[in-house]
Amino acid sequence: MERPQFKTLRRAYGFDEVALVPGEITINPEQTRVELNVGNVTIKTPILAAALDAVASPEFSIHMHKQGGIAVMNLEGIQTRYTNPEDALHEIVTAPPDKAAAVIQKVYSAPIQPNLVAERVRQVKAAGALCAVSSTPAMTKKFAPAAVEAGADIYVVQSTVTTARHVSKSEKGLVFSDLIKSIKAPVMVGNCVTFSTALELMETGIAGLLVGVGPGAICTSREVLGIGVPQVTATMDCAAAREEFYRRTGKYVPIITDGGIRTGGDVCKSFACGADGIMLGSSLAQSNEAPGKGYSWGMAAPNPVLPRGTRIKVGTVGTLQKILFGPTSKSDGTENFMGALHIAMGMCGAFTIKDMHKVEVMIAPAIKTEGKHYQMLGSI
Repeated sequence: MERPQFKTLRRAYGFDEVALVPGEITINPEQTRVELNVGNVTIKTPILAAALDAVASPEFSIHMHKQGGIAVMNLEGIQTRYTNPEDALHEIVTAPPDKAAAVIQKVYSAPIQPNLVAERVRQVKAAGALCAVSSTPAMTKKFAPAAVEAGADIYVVQSTVTTARHVSKSEKGLVFSDLIKSIKAPVMVGNCVTFSTALELMETGIAGLLVGVGPGAICTSREVLGIGVPQVTATMDCAAAREEFYRRTGKYVPIITDGGIRTGGDVCKSFACGADGIMLGSSLAQSNEAPGKGYSWGMAAPNPVLPRGTRIKVGTVGTLQKILFGPTSKSDGTENFMGALHIAMGMCGAFTIKDMHKVEVMIAPAIKTEGKHYQMLGSI
């Protein structure tokens, strides 16, 4: 008798397990185009800074805009709990390692000051910069009108896992289609990792989708909850949903790969797997301009009952421009992400990001060791 299976396990892939196949033609990297469109907003550099208090502040948002990207400020974070957020940030980054989680929980126990929601947006808009903000689904109906009225260009509804069918005790929870009709700004949602959920979310009328659960450097959802999907597979599944939705409706909903991106190679693989843009957190926390001063921690880290994130020391490596555009003397791919993308697009014969979606991606489990003997030994 054949032994029955309780479940069939599906193989999924992360960045280190795949590689890109060069194209049959090559292109001058300067001829490639990479802009990202979210609703009526054009982002020249297709990189979003994550909604982390260690990264996105009004000042950092302005710096990010100058580099052509956009930062997403967390409306439920330190920026809206404290008139002077620098003191709270200092308390977190100077906490001893064994006390960091408790200190983060204490700092975030301060109540949100509603007047600061609009104030932080106005600080960014006063500098002429694009402004994106985020909140959890539970607080969106409260914060979205004020943020958009103050000038927010994109509103992001973000939680660890987002679906279009959330069951709660609320008489009427957040309905994305209603939200989209009520505010005059593109609405992005996340995070999502499956084809069917991505498709259902797109059907609500959203302008963009964040993809990723579990792979981030500060995320501990895999350890605490056991939940997560390797980022290559998650991106490809959600990209398939985007293509199916476009086939049905003629509407193109960009997807943003969020989490687990450490190197220029990961950036390039994200786009080849179907991403239209990427979201970076800890990599940008390493910049001189980041408010975390060389540290990073997640949005779920302050959870008073079950923290799902940890403070990590990422260090400070240089300016935001150096990380995104170089020049760099590092040969490990951790700087000049956009230079890597343009060069890879040229080698793969991709003029645009949509061309990059057509690049062949192959399973390459030995890529980290194949021919890299002396790199693995380190320099002498």
